[in-house]
Amino acid sequence: MFGRFGLKNESVIDGRARGRRAGRGRRNRQSPGQKVVRAGSAAGESRRANFLELFFDLVLVFALSGVVSRVVPDMSADIAARQWAGLLYVLVLVLPMMWLWTTTAHITSRFDPRRPAVQAMVLLTALGVVFMASSLPYAFVERGYAFAVPYVLLQVGRPLVLIWLLLDRAQRALYARSAIWFTVSAAPWLAGILVQGGARVGMWALAITIDVVSARFSWPVPGLSRQLDSAWEPTKIHHLADRYEQLLLIALGESVLSLGMTYTNTPVSGATTLALLVGFATTVLLWRIYYYRAGQVLPEAVDVAGDQVRAGRDVGRAHVLMVLGIVLVSAGYEIVVTHPGGHVRAAWLAATLGGPIVFVIGRIGLERVVFNRISRRRLIGIAALVALALPLAFTTPLAAAAGAVAVLVGMALADARHAWGLPPEAPSPATTRPKRT
Repeated sequence: MFGRFGLKNESVIDGRARGRRAGRGRRNRQSPGQKVVRAGSAAGESRRANFLELFFDLVLVFALSGVVSRVVPDMSADIAARQWAGLLYVLVLVLPMMWLWTTTAHITSRFDPRRPAVQAMVLLTALGVVFMASSLPYAFVERGYAFAVPYVLLQVGRPLVLIWLLLDRAQRALYARSAIWFTVSAAPWLAGILVQGGARVGMWALAITIDVVSARFSWPVPGLSRQLDSAWEPTKIHHLADRYEQLLLIALGESVLSLGMTYTNTPVSGATTLALLVGFATTVLLWRIYYYRAGQVLPEAVDVAGDQVRAGRDVGRAHVLMVLGIVLVSAGYEIVVTHPGGHVRAAWLAATLGGPIVFVIGRIGLERVVFNRISRRRLIGIAALVALALPLAFTTPLAAAAGAVAVLVGMALADARHAWGLPPEAPSPATTRPKRT
């Protein structure tokens, strides 16, 4: 129905189709630049996300919000073990959805998202994420199948469809290898359905570990070609970099959504209102720290990087860490709004301070890609958050949140002071040993 297509042949196939529709048998005359435009990979066009991709991003907002709603009751429980389990649930539930988003973004970067086959994949993936998100309240008790089965079907099925559609050997080998490894991880994903509680968490943790680690090594399979075929191909860089930037906006938007909904459902008082202000300020500061300045010039940095494939992998890893940090912050601030006073608990403090720490670690990785350096300001900020953990453990959740905001304000002011009076810094990526500033 859709026909076979490959990245290198899309413009040719599209040109022939247009010629047939126009009733002309002559060969289309196209310059190389025109072929790139028609394949959907021109720099100007690749800077904009397709509307279908943006729709998929909105589904991810629903999923991330569902994760926060799922883990907060556990973190608010009176039993310490259940509180810490809630933090573990963040990893087990967020990483599969993030991995689905990542693999989908790579597909829409490799191939024109206007093609019916690609659109069908994106829509089916969005539907699968909806099923996964709807199962979150019962993911570790009853409806585990609604979380694991859509994930397995998408991660195994989409590569098989692409193998059938593609002509390019390198891409077919890539998706064949990934399908094999996703089939391997399907065993613990599906086995987890047969058990409950901690056993299911352990099985799913093993499964997502297999997925992430195998991808890190390009899904090695003996006998299958490992010829490089990266989604960070030069004509696609801006599109994929912009998608990661939008991912951060999605996560930050989810944080505001969760914070606002929690405040709406909580009795209004001076303490809860102050907690709302502190939570909103935290989100704004995370946005400021991300976008100034590495986030602003990310596409240009990857474009001129010496090793674009490695830079792209580092960019993806950095953004996953930052999203995890934002989800932790979101969960922590739901607790702060509902319990602004009283004694702070260790798991709450881990979310309130650990969320910014994880975010800043990811931001350090991004800065290394963009500017080839490790910022001392970020390291000092992490050290300050760690140092505050002990004294803040004897305060209230609202005081702990205020301490985290103070550190983030200091980090943002240090950034502004460092750039004061200087022209905007241009990206300077490299594959050499990073410098310190």
